[in-house]
Amino acid sequence: MEIPNYGELEFTAVIFDLNGTLGTKGKVPENVKELLKRLADRYTVVVLSADTFGTLEEELKDLPVRIERVSSGEEKAKRAKEYSPYAAVGNGNNDVSMLEAAELAFCVIGPEGATTDALLASDIVVKDVKDAITMLLDEKKLIATLRG
Repeated sequence: MEIPNYGELEFTAVIFDLNGTLGTKGKVPENVKELLKRLADRYTVVVLSADTFGTLEEELKDLPVRIERVSSGEEKAKRAKEYSPYAAVGNGNNDVSMLEAAELAFCVIGPEGATTDALLASDIVVKDVKDAITMLLDEKKLIATLRG
């Protein structure tokens, strides 16, 4: 998509962090799961997580998303690059390299907060992951936010 006075964005995958981004304490709300299904109709949807709460597979089963367990931010960034070009959504220090390398990066400042480095590595900051997903589903929202 072309963003006036910003540039062209092109990505085929959207990569998410789990904890603090898609959900809280490892739990993903049902309304977020529904949005992920819609997003998967347009993009390859990937969740990269250290799975701190041990809920990764259970929370995302039956969803059209790829899930991968990663042990560090370095590993997360390496796996993310396999999906290039991509958009990324995260909130923590282990998301920073992934966010920096993304064509479009969202920082979610939700109930679990976000790190300053994740914030600075992002193009857009949202208060809820639903806001990021709906922007990805409606390019006019992206244009309105990013245009120069």
